[in-house]
Order: sequence, then C-alpha cells, then structure tokens
Amino acid sequence: MITKPPLQQRNSTPVSETKPVDATAVLVLSDGTVLWGKGLGAAGRAEGEVCFNTSMTGYQEILTDPSYAGQIITFTFPHIGNVGTNQQDIETLKPAARGLILRSSITEPSSWRAIQHLDAWLKENNLIGISGIDTRALTIRIRDLGAPNGVICHAPDGKFDIDALIKQAKAWPGLEGMDLACEVMCQKAYEWNEGAWQWQDDGKSDYANGDASARFHVVAIDYGAKRNILRCLVNAGCRVTVVPGNTKADDIFALKPDGVFLSNGPGDPAATGVYSVPVIRAVLDKGIPLFGICLGHQMLGLALGGKTTKMPRGHRGANHPVRDLQTGKVEITSQNHGFMVMPETLPDTAEVTHISLFDGSNEGLRLKNKPAFSVQYHPEASPGPHDSHYLFKRFVDMIEKHKADRKASKDAKA
Repeated sequence: MITKPPLQQRNSTPVSETKPVDATAVLVLSDGTVLWGKGLGAAGRAEGEVCFNTSMTGYQEILTDPSYAGQIITFTFPHIGNVGTNQQDIETLKPAARGLILRSSITEPSSWRAIQHLDAWLKENNLIGISGIDTRALTIRIRDLGAPNGVICHAPDGKFDIDALIKQAKAWPGLEGMDLACEVMCQKAYEWNEGAWQWQDDGKSDYANGDASARFHVVAIDYGAKRNILRCLVNAGCRVTVVPGNTKADDIFALKPDGVFLSNGPGDPAATGVYSVPVIRAVLDKGIPLFGICLGHQMLGLALGGKTTKMPRGHRGANHPVRDLQTGKVEITSQNHGFMVMPETLPDTAEVTHISLFDGSNEGLRLKNKPAFSVQYHPEASPGPHDSHYLFKRFVDMIEKHKADRKASKDAKA
C-alpha cells in the first residue's frame, strides 16, 4: 500500500500529493485535489460523482446496482473482495457504476461461492478502481463539503496528464439535470419469474422459480430495476412483467395489471419525470394499486405535484435507521439515493409514512384517497437487512383489497 499523510478533512483547499514512484492510478477531484494510489481492474479513466457507501457486505450487488450510474463509489469497509465474485450476486448484467475507490488492496477471496477474483471481475466488466486512498478522510470530506465530481485514471505505466484530468473533472456537469434512467432501463418488455435465493435439497443454492399460479399480475416500470426487487415481488405471489421506463400508459393498461410497480434508478428524478410523471398520473387516475421504491418513490412524489432536491451527500449504506410513522417501529434499512422528495411540497392527499432518523428526510409516503404508496429506501435488502420485506406483502394486500372492493361494487350494482 502507498503510505501518505492524511487527506485534509474539513478544508476546501485542494490537496496536491507528490506522485509516489510506484503509483499506477490517481483520483482527481473537481476542486483540483490530486490523490495517488494503485490501479485496480480495467485500465483507463472514468468520470463521475464521487460518493461513499458504508456497507460491510455486498460489494458485488452495490457495483451492479443501476442506481449508481454516473457515480464513483468509495467503499468505507476495508475488506473488499473477501468473498470474491459469482454469477448470482448481481443486480444487473452490465454494471452502471463508473468506478470504485478502496483503502486497501483487494482482499483475496475466501468463500465457497466464489468463482472469480474481484480484480478479474472488474477487468471483465471494464470497471476502473484505485486503492491506497485514505477513504476515511475522503468520506469525511464528502460528508462536510458534499459529493464532488471527479476522475479516476488507471495507467499501468504510471504516466498521467494531471492538468487534463483536472480539466475533465471540472467539465463534468454533475448529476443534476441528468436523465440516467434511459441508460440503464431495459429496451423491451419481458417476463420475470425468478424468486428469492434459497438452499436446495442437494446442499447447493440458487434462485427459486416463481409460482406459475401467481395470484396477481404486476407490471414493473423499469427505471434501472434491481433484480432482487423483482424476486421479492415474485415471492409475494406476483407474476411480473417488466417494461421500459418510457413505456406509454396505454401500453401498460393493455397488459391488464393488477398492480403497477415503480422501480429504483439513477440520476435526477426531475429529468426522468419528463416522460414518467404523465404515465404515473394516468395509473393513479385509473385507481390501479401502485408501489414505488427509491427513484420510483421520487417519481410518485413528482406525479403528485411535489418537488425533489439534491441532497448534500446522499444516503448510501446498509445501516440507516428509518421510523415507520404508522407503527412507530424503527427499521434498519439499505439505502442508495442522492435526491429526496421535499415533504412540504406534497399535497394534502399525501401523507408522510417514514422518516430518516439520521437527518429527518422523507423516506416514504402514501395517498389517503388512492391505493398508492412508496419508500425511498431499499426493502429488497440486496445488500442489507431484511427489516422491510413486509412492504411487498403490504403491496399485495393492497392489490387484494382493491380487487375485492371492485368485485363487491360490481355485485352491488348487479
């Protein structure tokens, strides 16, 4: 590991480190900060917003979460790579994250499920990384000053054009105003029938197939959907049809859904809302039960006439406490978002249901007059705790009640 003095933590003055002779990578921030390290994964350069994630497990799920499009992830946990990689723990086939920043070199894998070293997996997926960075100090810097734009460059020959990298970091426009959902959503509709991961009778493990006799049909609008969300819908008794995030309302209605799900995704919700908000409003007007997660939560807020804003540092980790205001219970949640719904902009027909115990920000809402609700965090827990799995049952119960009410209304008119 490259040894160096600690990064200035609470000062906005750029840091310019002397290049060590064995440096093969560099992290350059838009304020001119230059941090040297060792290169990981693919060679090349990548630009994006530099954020941090405090999760102790699930680095493969994090790196393949489509919500990280446009971002370079700083991992605060030191043992990244300790369980290797496999073909099961991915949330999408093509990672959307721009790169990763580590304190230590990649840990050697030690898991019976590992089939590939993390460094080889990074190369295979064209992901650029850097190790040897004081991630604790960088995280404090992000916490205090906000998430900066930056560039990581991995050059095995140790040759860098620092002036050009600083210029590139300064020129990157940032996430505000970016519709990144269009880059990670599916391109055509498909059926999803894979359930949750489980042990098999032969002592092995895999994802279960969904029940062909599923009670309800849910159309999932894909703004960058994580696979484990779809698995949780299947486990809750749903047949799932996934459609691109720019699908028209009439095309969704033609599928005759019992419920509509709004997925997670990256970028500025206001930019994605240009094409998604009219569709969500049409679903609400039809009275079809609706459930949203993360970007889907923000899309619902916008469809109700609310507003969203970029957070100074965002929430990214698997240990965020959230209070359910309806039950009083506190859930430990998995989170990944840099924008939030402003609750004071919501109409009287909407009710705040969950709040963050870290900063009081909005973490959930429901409609008082329609079967619709959403949460900002990730109840599918991939990675993360399972405290919030009940929300998928809440959605299915809502669909069941809606169908029962419609039947009762028809019977009364007959």
